[in-house]
Amino acid sequence: MLPDPHTLAVFMAATLALNFTPGPDMMYVIANSLGHGRRAGVVSALGIGGGSIVHTAAAALGLSAILMSSALAYDAVRYAGAAYLIYLGWKSFTGPGGTVHATGLSGGSLWRIFRQGVATNVLNPKVALFFLAFIPQFVDPARGSVVLQFLLLGTMFNCSGTIVNTAVALAAGSLGHRFSSKAGVSRSRRWFTGTVFVALGARIATASR
Repeated sequence: MLPDPHTLAVFMAATLALNFTPGPDMMYVIANSLGHGRRAGVVSALGIGGGSIVHTAAAALGLSAILMSSALAYDAVRYAGAAYLIYLGWKSFTGPGGTVHATGLSGGSLWRIFRQGVATNVLNPKVALFFLAFIPQFVDPARGSVVLQFLLLGTMFNCSGTIVNTAVALAAGSLGHRFSSKAGVSRSRRWFTGTVFVALGARIATASR
């Protein structure tokens, strides 16, 4: 089901290069890691990965192609995603001022952060467009089911991205924890997190197809 070894090597090289390139998902993970600690950052990375699974399945089944063919549907998803990110930014700006350490997050809070990660990824149509443009280049109908190849390659890409984002979350969370005891840092972290969310929302809202 997988491509030939040479094609697979090219795919993995391109995958690593893309996943190491800073983008909206990585910025979202960094913002949560700095704002809420390592655990929140890791859960954010897992949420992003969950959203990518949805995009992979949708692209493999042709649902993403339908979304891309309808300007109305594309814009509806795009503006919903932008509004959601801006809402998260507003919540960060207006949230409580106390410092939240990684160990202070409850299971419910972590589950909420996971759901937010899934939602922000699923509601970004640029991700759907990327999967439709990138994965098919490495799919060979002569090697078996196109759908299964798409799912396998998408899963490999997603696992690589989740590992990279998890490493980024741990690094950013450690950095945030190091400075958490300093006066004024808690408020600065909340404002940084909120600014990143609002900026990501504005980017999605104003980006062309």
